[in-house]
Amino acid sequence: MPFQAGFGEIDITPPAGTLKIGWIVKLSGNRIVDPLFARIAIFEAEEAAAVISLDTLSVRWTLVNELRRRITAEYGFPGTRILVAATHNHAGPAIASLGETMRDEGYVAVLKDKIVLAFGEALKRRQRAELAFGHAFEWRIAHNRRVIMRDGTTRTHWTFNDPNALCLEGPVDPEVCLVAVRAADSQAPLGCLINYSCHPTHLGGGNDFSGGYPGALAACMKAQGWPVCLYLNGACGNVHDADPTQGGRGLDKDEIGRLLAADVAALLPQLEYRADLAVGCRRQTLEVDFRKLTDKELRGTVRGAQRFVKPALYDEMMPALVDKMRKEGRQKVELQALLLGDHVIAAIPGEYFVEFGLRIKEKVWPQRALIASCANGMVGYLPTREAFSRGGYETTLYGGTRLAHNAGDQITAAMIRLILAGCRTCPL
Repeated sequence: MPFQAGFGEIDITPPAGTLKIGWIVKLSGNRIVDPLFARIAIFEAEEAAAVISLDTLSVRWTLVNELRRRITAEYGFPGTRILVAATHNHAGPAIASLGETMRDEGYVAVLKDKIVLAFGEALKRRQRAELAFGHAFEWRIAHNRRVIMRDGTTRTHWTFNDPNALCLEGPVDPEVCLVAVRAADSQAPLGCLINYSCHPTHLGGGNDFSGGYPGALAACMKAQGWPVCLYLNGACGNVHDADPTQGGRGLDKDEIGRLLAADVAALLPQLEYRADLAVGCRRQTLEVDFRKLTDKELRGTVRGAQRFVKPALYDEMMPALVDKMRKEGRQKVELQALLLGDHVIAAIPGEYFVEFGLRIKEKVWPQRALIASCANGMVGYLPTREAFSRGGYETTLYGGTRLAHNAGDQITAAMIRLILAGCRTCPL
């Protein structure tokens, strides 16, 4: 079967007054800075697979499963082959509950209808296509946001203005990955996916709705002639645009969008398109342990603990969190590997530390891995063992950091095995 692809997008901008999420305090969005979208890419050869990208902070299993169920029922497309990812945009609507913010049920109902409709439109637009991959390195945007102090602890979003700062804790992933798709007959651009690792927190703490820098990037790509641009955020759990070496200064969302679009534009003349590539999708569900609870963890007094925004709110959240952890016993984690020729999109349902994403990229070579975090659910932060030993915001117990210290290693090892097994069973 010849390679086919179809793209679609739909405006999912919330009405003014909709609850928003991005911080753990209650906020509503009263002003629209720029629109938010759901974007869809469908790939088909002998097998089919699809990606849905949402300009939201996260997606939950309940939303992912409902979308898969409805799309299968309405269009016959296999739901198990659909990857649903959030850009991790912090200036979006509350499609989940966190801290003082409760999920906006009315908005979520409308969102589901829109995504299913847009998926159908993308299916209708499928046509014979060619696909190309491009890779660049971008050093001006992302910075490791965790600073090791002289006492051996780590502070998140700290700076070297503090004389007790010692060094950055870890690396960044500078790779910009492009998946470009054009029509086989006319060679007109149909759409693209761009993968890069950096927290999009712009406008998160106020009352504005925005697509953040992923939205600004999509707008730049549309201006360059690409009708639909999906953004997949990489392993960005400890990576941010605020530079600790420059007093925490970072670039605004529009400048980040322009820089990434320029990186992509520089790749376009050298792309080699092909239509003879296989498409595949492999999935696995793990169960991982919750972290062990201690009195110091519960009170936020463990070495290196760092509570942000509204520290007292952490204490208010603890009873419900403890009850959840004890009732559920373990956390289910869905891993998904979407294969496109000699590239693979590795979907992780959490805020994945950059070290894990780099490990996957190294271990599955010569396959080229693109990491899609905040995908197919959300289990919270996935820090490294070293990060847990030093502390910082991402390791401090609350609803967004509840898994055992070895969870990131378990998930990474399982993803590597899934990719390698998929490569052996899927002709590339």
